[in-house]
Formats: sequence, C-alpha cells, structure tokens
Amino acid sequence: MLQINREDERPIWQQLLDQAIHNITTGNWPPGELLLPTRELAQLIGVSRSTIQIVYEELFSRGYTITSRRGGTRVSEWIGEARPLEEVSSHGPLLPELPMLNAAVDHLHSWLGDKTERTTEIDFSPHEPYLDEQFQKNWRQSFLRASAETELDAWAYGDAYGFLPLREQIQRYLSLERGVHVSVEQILLTSGAQHSLDLIAQALLRQDDTVSVEDPGFPAAWMALKYQRMQVAPVPVDEHGLCVDRIAPESRLVYVTPSHQCAVGVIMSEPRRQQLLHMAAEQRFWIVEDDYDSEFRYRGDPLPTLFSQRPQNTLYMMSFSKMIAPGIRISAVVGPANAIRQLARVHALTYRQLPIMEQLTLAHFIEHGHFMRHMRRVRNVYRRRHEVMTKAIIATGLSERYKLSGVETGLHMLLEAEEAFDEEAVTRLASEKGIRVYPLSKYGLESKRKGWVLGFAKVDEAAIEEGIRRLAEILP
Repeated sequence: MLQINREDERPIWQQLLDQAIHNITTGNWPPGELLLPTRELAQLIGVSRSTIQIVYEELFSRGYTITSRRGGTRVSEWIGEARPLEEVSSHGPLLPELPMLNAAVDHLHSWLGDKTERTTEIDFSPHEPYLDEQFQKNWRQSFLRASAETELDAWAYGDAYGFLPLREQIQRYLSLERGVHVSVEQILLTSGAQHSLDLIAQALLRQDDTVSVEDPGFPAAWMALKYQRMQVAPVPVDEHGLCVDRIAPESRLVYVTPSHQCAVGVIMSEPRRQQLLHMAAEQRFWIVEDDYDSEFRYRGDPLPTLFSQRPQNTLYMMSFSKMIAPGIRISAVVGPANAIRQLARVHALTYRQLPIMEQLTLAHFIEHGHFMRHMRRVRNVYRRRHEVMTKAIIATGLSERYKLSGVETGLHMLLEAEEAFDEEAVTRLASEKGIRVYPLSKYGLESKRKGWVLGFAKVDEAAIEEGIRRLAEILP
C-alpha cells in the first residue's frame, strides 16, 4: 500500500510516484499486475482522485505501465526482463586507444612549456602577447556596451561565416593595414589556427592527401593536419625561409609563415615567394599563409601578403591571439569565395557558429577605435622590449657564440646552436635559475636544429636584461 508522510517536503503526488516506481522496479508489483482504479486507490489512501491520476500519468509517460480502456492500468512486461543495475558491470564503455592523439597533445604541452615544473621568475614565452589594465578596461567597456545595444535577434542561431558586423570590421582592417581587398563572403571566422586548419582539412582535402609544412615550424599546424589523417611532409627552412624546391611534389597544400617564420623567425625572401606562387599555380595546390604576428615589424612597413599576389590559390589566416589576447579565441580565414563557402558548410555542420558575445565585443572594440589604439600602444611596448632584448644578447656576447635570427619582425627571436649541442641540459639549467626558455627542437618534425626561441612580449625591460644575463652565464 502506498503511504503519505505529512512531514515530507515533497508534494504528495511525488511521494506516491516514488513509492510506485520502487514497487515496480523491485518486483513488488510484478509485470502484468493490474493496478487499482484511480478512484478506488484515492479513497484507500485518502487523497483526491486527481492526485492519483497525476501519478498514473507519470508512470505511463515513463514507460512503467501500459493502459487500455477495458484492461485498466498494468505494469509493463519489459520491467521483468530488465536486470537490476546492481547486477550489471559498473564500468562504462571501453575508451579507444588513440596513440596519435596522446602523442600530439603531449608534444603540444611540451612545446607550450610546462608551467607547473617549478617557480619561474622570467618566462621568455613566445606564445603570449602583452596585456595591461588599459586593455582590460576598454574590453570591459565594449563588452557592456555591446551587450546593452544588441538586439534580441543576435542571440538566435547565427551565420556559419561569423557575425557580419565583425567580418565587415575585419574586411576594413585588412584593406587598410595589410593590402588585402576582399568581400565579406571571403571571410570566415574561427576560434584559432587549429580550428581553421581543421576546417580546411575537412573541406578542401581528402584523407591521405599530402600536405607540406615548415620544419621546424608551427607544431599545432602539423599536429592538427596529422590528426585529420593527412600525410604530413616536412620541408626544411633556411635563412631565406621555406626551401620551396624541397616541397613534396604530390602536395595538395603547403602551410607557410612567410612574414615571420614561426620557429626560426626569418622572413621568406622575394625569390622564394615568387617560386612558391608559381609552383602553386602550376601544380594547383593550396597555400595556407599564416600571418600570425606580421603586424609587429621593426624595420619598415609590414610585408605584402602572398594572398594579395595569388588570391585564387591562397588561404590567408589571421588571428587576434597575438594582436590582442589568446583568450578571445577569434581568428579568420580569408580566401576565394567558393573555398570559403565550402569551409562555411563544414563549419555549419560540425561547429555551427562561434559564441556570439565574443564576436559582439570584438566588433565594438574595433569599430570604436579601441583596437587601433591598443595596437599603437603595444607596438611601442614591443619596440622597446625588442631593442632591449637585442642589445642584451649582443652585450653579453651571446650573438657571437650563437646565431641570432628573427629580429626584424614579430614577438620572438632565435638563438641557434650547433646540432650537437645539449639543448635539453641548458633548458633544465635555465629553469633551475628561474628562467624559462623554449627549445627549438620542440618546433621540429624531423629537423635536428637546436637553439632557443625567446619571446619578449610579456617580459618587461629589466627582466629581459636580467634573464639574458643569467642565460649568458649558463651557456658555454
């Protein structure tokens, strides 16, 4: 018999329902048993008939009972066939072994630098830009105003290409600052370089296609492409950039960072650029141009893009990770309209769209001048820190013992050693001295080159001088 506890805070119908389910699942009410009519059960318990009707309706809707006009309400037959969960193994499905994923993620963490090893006083991170309270104040202002001014329609499912006003702002920026003139239909917003490459692989390549990447280069790029089952072919890099004549002949895509090579920091020479553009036209492969930090140039204006010279073969990737902050997670892929349309279709299927609030805020941030003021401010900061880093490396004699490169552009430079050098030992000694440096070997696929990629964006001038001095004491 079902009972009511007047001290129980649960509604009466809930108490009765829980008891009924318990009786059914434990077998007290066996499969096929006929339950009392609602009117009769209500009189026995002392509640209204409507309360019992609610209980019966819930039992039926959850599949515990079946009902018919002549047969009344009975316990479902399947209840007897189900084994109690206590008798079933407590383990869930077996996870698949994913050695490629595990190896890639471990390498990625190693490349980014393990920030849990020990206390670090000076971190020469090449991955993070400079941020200050002024940025935070302006971003908060844009966030609040964009939230207040946005119409309700913006919160519905949006365009897979990305928020149109933000694409319009990016279109204007690219035209004025980078000489890239495109329509908004040629711009697709993504959440970072890896997201962009993932879409490119899914939309424009087939499994087992060959893709050529710089070696050493951007590890996250070739890891993302490998995980999409691409055949990744490493291409050496020298003082003139990507060695174009070493590109795998069967390549369907070539990933390159021409304005500031991701690891070595060199600028791709004009003859190499023309060689690559002609090869792409003749062999009809895609060039993916990652323009991740070319806005920060210390000698002259930013270099022209490959995209502006060969737009039908090139996919241009830009990111706000270095220009503003990695946490914003907004990037863009620019390319031929038909290719971007294909990427957008894959994006609509697999990701749908980016979160709207970040897009609204960034659009407001750019439109109201905060972005360009931020860029002017951080360019001045980077110029000072770049000069201090360069002078410190020269003053300590490190530039005489090791090859210094990548000083014209970007937020990092390279101190390169001989291949036989014990890079790992020096990296460990530096860590013991409170300095985190980033080994060149972590950027390599097959490359044996050694050295240290030194970022200066997040390190103030005094810390740069002290860090380089300590590093000079460690390096032979």
